[in-house]
Amino acid sequence: MSVKRSRLAGSVGLASALAWLLAVPAARAASAEVDAAYPKAYALYVDLHQHPELSSVEVQTAAKIAAELRALGYRVTEHVGGTGVVALLENGPGKTVMLRTELDALPVEEKTGLPFASKVRAKDPAGQDVPVGHMCGHDLHMSALVATAGIMARSRASWHGTLMLIAQPAEETVGGATGMIKDGLFTRFPRPDQVLALHVGNELPAGQVGVASGIYDSNVDSLRITIHGKGGHGSAPHTTVDPIVIAARTILALQTIASREVKPGEFAVVTVGYVKAGTKNNIIPDQAELGLTVRTYKAEVRKQVLAAITRITNAEAEAAGAPQPPLIERFEGADAVYNDPQLTQRMRTALEGALGKDNVVTQEPLTASEDFSAYVEQGIPGFYLSLGGADPQKYAEAKRSGVSLPSNHSSLFAPDIDPALHTAIAAEVAMLRNLLGGAATTG
Repeated sequence: MSVKRSRLAGSVGLASALAWLLAVPAARAASAEVDAAYPKAYALYVDLHQHPELSSVEVQTAAKIAAELRALGYRVTEHVGGTGVVALLENGPGKTVMLRTELDALPVEEKTGLPFASKVRAKDPAGQDVPVGHMCGHDLHMSALVATAGIMARSRASWHGTLMLIAQPAEETVGGATGMIKDGLFTRFPRPDQVLALHVGNELPAGQVGVASGIYDSNVDSLRITIHGKGGHGSAPHTTVDPIVIAARTILALQTIASREVKPGEFAVVTVGYVKAGTKNNIIPDQAELGLTVRTYKAEVRKQVLAAITRITNAEAEAAGAPQPPLIERFEGADAVYNDPQLTQRMRTALEGALGKDNVVTQEPLTASEDFSAYVEQGIPGFYLSLGGADPQKYAEAKRSGVSLPSNHSSLFAPDIDPALHTAIAAEVAMLRNLLGGAATTG
């Protein structure tokens, strides 16, 4: 021991060497805890994957999570902000730290070929029969949270304070967080000192995590544009005002916002995700509908882009002689997630200790969006972590070939569950123990 310590001291200093030597047994013990929790977590993952539910109707999913947490000794409250679940474990005086998972799945048909692939179909809010699949990884998030909850409940001597776990509905429609807050998440329950979450994706190989300080992802605005025309017979377009032609011109003109109006180097995306118009090939309809998603990082760019969309849409309709101005509705939206820099640095240190420095990488802001920002906007420091989900071999091949792996929301998206789930549990436990660190105070 003395020789090893001397060598380490010569290279990194005695204090660092001692910290390393002390951390090794703790890391091994934590790894053993995760290994022990993994089989049950994997079984839960398979069950959740096979039984997905759409946003705001995650009734059975929420009940499963609530039952799991209640069995571990947590004080559980259901139906918060709809189907939301809040679980508390009080362990002496100290901070309150919140860890969040999502409950909902997507209206996407799974084509992964997994033996436990979802075959579920359900009615969407419009009453349409749609396929349902966990093509965004929320099933992995839930499984990791429940496993983490178990480890924390069984190791109370390693921490103190209050652990607050929430299972949030409707993340995919970016309204679930606000719904839980409006239903008293931070007034009926303890107000947390920090809030944490993670998300799996193929941007990193499984086994690694990505850390971004400051802006983590983008603002999102969902718009529905109804363009009004004057319908008639397809053989007599001169007697009509064709809303489909107006819609086509509008779609092309909207693409000039990012390319010609936003300053080069600033991030902005205007995507038209759907067009609805008409019922028959020889009928010019009375109206056309466009669905847009708008992504930005900065508030001033967001304001500029939304104003440009309104200006261009109205101008194209007026130029075509539309009988009335278009209706532009913002029906969903969320601000960019912001990672508190001081908290981020602290979590990076904890993650490096648990996963190894090489497995904790610095990440640029993502172009995706989500409503975790609603919690941070309550004045609570937050940290949102990227979890690698790509099969390491496929990730390396994709880097070599330049062919992207399936992204979240793809019908082919499937994280490499082992080691991704192991890593998620280890990361969550490490972060929580860091923030709730120290032995529990006994009366």
